[in-house]
Amino acid sequence: MGIQRFTLYYIIYTAVLAGIAIALPHAFPGVQVLIHKFWLVFGFLAGLTFIAYIVAFLGIKRNPESGIMAIMGSIALKMLFSMAFVLIYSLNNKEKSIVFALNFFSLYLLFTFFEIYCLLRNLRHQNK
Repeated sequence: MGIQRFTLYYIIYTAVLAGIAIALPHAFPGVQVLIHKFWLVFGFLAGLTFIAYIVAFLGIKRNPESGIMAIMGSIALKMLFSMAFVLIYSLNNKEKSIVFALNFFSLYLLFTFFEIYCLLRNLRHQNK
C-alpha cells in the first residue's frame, strides 16, 4: 500500500471516526461521553498517526530487512509523544476525569490498530 492509497483510506477512516464521535452525544443524551477539548485530542492523534505511518513506510522502503525496526520505532515515538501530550493536557486542565482517559486511549488504540494493519499489509507484499 503506497502513501497515496494509505492517505485515501486514512481520510475515510478518520471521517468515519469523526462521524461516530459526532453521533455519540446524540445517542447518549445527558451523559458526558466526550471531553470538552475532544477535537484537540482527535486532531493530535490523527496527525501523529499519519506522521508515524509515513516515517515507518519510508523506513521500510529504505531498508526492507529492517522494516520491523522502522515500525517499532515509529510506534515508540508515537507513544512517547502521546504520553507527553497526556502530561501537558493533565497539567493544564484541572479536571481529573475518567472520560478523558477513555476518550484518549480509545482514540489512541483505534488509530494505532489502523496504522499497524496498513503497515503489516506492506510487509505482507514484500514476502511474496
